[in-house]
Amino acid sequence: MKADYSKNQENSYEPLPTGDYEMIITQAGERATPNGAESLQIRLTVRNDLDEALPNTNGKYHNRVVFWDNWRRKATSEYDLDQLQYVLDAAKIPEGTVLNSIDDFANAILHKPVLVHVKKAKNDYNGEVRDINTVAPWDVHETKFATVQHEFSQTDEAAGSQQNDGGIDVTDDDLPF
Repeated sequence: MKADYSKNQENSYEPLPTGDYEMIITQAGERATPNGAESLQIRLTVRNDLDEALPNTNGKYHNRVVFWDNWRRKATSEYDLDQLQYVLDAAKIPEGTVLNSIDDFANAILHKPVLVHVKKAKNDYNGEVRDINTVAPWDVHETKFATVQHEFSQTDEAAGSQQNDGGIDVTDDDLPF
């Protein structure tokens, strides 16, 4: 192998434009910052099987990823379980299903299709303003395309098999608070 940087491109990440995207949950699990702030992080991947049906959203942005964090509340050290009910409902987890742990929740929603309203927002943290994507729990809905033919990438598969091992590093600098 020979070092050849001629084809390298500048990595200019742009968040998804605000809109509704058909997505698949490709990872879910608990994460912690080095200072101990904990979240249940859900990785949402824009489905790649709907390019023709949704050319202006999924067709343009298939396989793009949005991370959504549900942070443990400092006062109670608990997750906002009411917010997580929206995800369970959207993923069509049967009413009354008993989930005894966050791992049970993560396993129940893994690889489920959902319709997500993604917002593009500005984040001003430590004087640095960045564009980010945000998802509100009440903006996660049942898919309009229940038949899933999404082709999982190796990254998706690795993320799913490592859903609860802390495979994504989040530092305090990444947090908006």
